[in-house]
Amino acid sequence: MTGHPETKPFVPRLVAWELTRSCNLDCVHCRAAASRGPYEGELSTEECLRILEEIAEVGKPIIILTGGEPLLRDDLLTLAEKAKNLGFRPVLATNGTLLTEELARRLKEAGIARASISLDGASPEAHDDFRKMPGAFEGALRGIEILKKVGIPFQINTTVTAKNLEELPKVHELAKKLGAVAHHIFLLVPVGRGKELAEESLPAEVYEKTLHWFYDQRERAGLHLKATCAPHYYRILRERARAEGKTVDMETFGLDAVTRGCLAGTGFCFISHKGTVQPCGYLELNCGSLREKSFPEIWWGSEVFQNLRNFKDYKGKCGRCEYVRVCGGCRARAYEATGDYLEAEPLCTYEPRKPA
Repeated sequence: MTGHPETKPFVPRLVAWELTRSCNLDCVHCRAAASRGPYEGELSTEECLRILEEIAEVGKPIIILTGGEPLLRDDLLTLAEKAKNLGFRPVLATNGTLLTEELARRLKEAGIARASISLDGASPEAHDDFRKMPGAFEGALRGIEILKKVGIPFQINTTVTAKNLEELPKVHELAKKLGAVAHHIFLLVPVGRGKELAEESLPAEVYEKTLHWFYDQRERAGLHLKATCAPHYYRILRERARAEGKTVDMETFGLDAVTRGCLAGTGFCFISHKGTVQPCGYLELNCGSLREKSFPEIWWGSEVFQNLRNFKDYKGKCGRCEYVRVCGGCRARAYEATGDYLEAEPLCTYEPRKPA
C-alpha cells in the first residue's frame, strides 16, 4: 500500500501491544486500569500472528509485548518467536513477579531481546506504597535477578509523579547497582486509573527541572537514559548541548534524538487487547480495528495519524514552536486538558521565539 505521500516517511519504530488486559497486580496509576481477568474479546493467537505479518509490511519496529501482564498470555512464547522470525526486536514489559528461571530461559530462546521492569521507589515501602501493592518491590527484584541469571538484558522504568519525585535519584542509583542497561522515566499522563493521581502530576516548572536533572545524568550514568511521555526532554537535550558548545543539528542531534519527543502516530502506535489501534496507550482515540482493517491501512490511512504527522496544524504555542519536530508536546496531555489532541501541551514552560 502506497499510503499518503506526506505520511510515507513516518515508518513505525515502536509498537506497544497490549496482549492482555489481565494482570496479577492492581496498581493505582495503571493506564489500563488492569486487574484479574478474564477480559472478553482478546485477540486470538491466529489473529496476533496475522497482525505481526501485517506490521512487517510497513516496517521492522521494536515490538513491545505488554499488558496488563503479558506473562498471563499462554501464547506469549509463540508470538515472541514469530516476531523474531519476522525480523522484529521483541521486548517484554512485565512487572516481573511471575517470572521463573525456566520461563525466562524459554523467553530468551523465543527471541525476547530485553525486558523492562518498573520500579517507582527504591525501597519496599516507597515502591509498594506508590503501587498500592504489598510485595510488588520484592517481586520485581526477584524477577530482575532471574533475568540477570538467564542473560536477558533489562531496563528499569519509573513513573514520576509529585508523590515519588524524591525517589527518582534513588531509583536511578539502584538501576545502576542492579546492572540495568537503561533507565527510562515516564512522566505521568493522567488517563485510565492514573486519573486518580491527576493532582500528583508535576507542575510545569518542576517537570522542567526534573528533565534538566535527567540530562545531567547522561555523562555519569553508564546506561542508556530515555524520557518517555516527556517530549520537552528533546528540546532540553539540544538547548543544553548548544550551551556546552556542541554543534547541534535540530533534527538528529544526540543518541536519544534518533526518535523524537512525542512519537504518537508518527513513529509509534499502540494496539489494544481487542485489536484497536491508538496513537499511544494514553491517547485513547480509536484509529481503526485490526479485525476490520489491515495494519498498513490503519497506519497510512488513519485521519488521526495523518493529522499528527502534519506539524503545521498543531495549535497554540506548539504550532509556532521551533522545536515542534523534535518535541511536539504530549498529544495525550493536550487531549486530556482540552479535548483536542492538536492543542498545545499544557505542561510546558518554554516560550517559542515566534510570537503569537
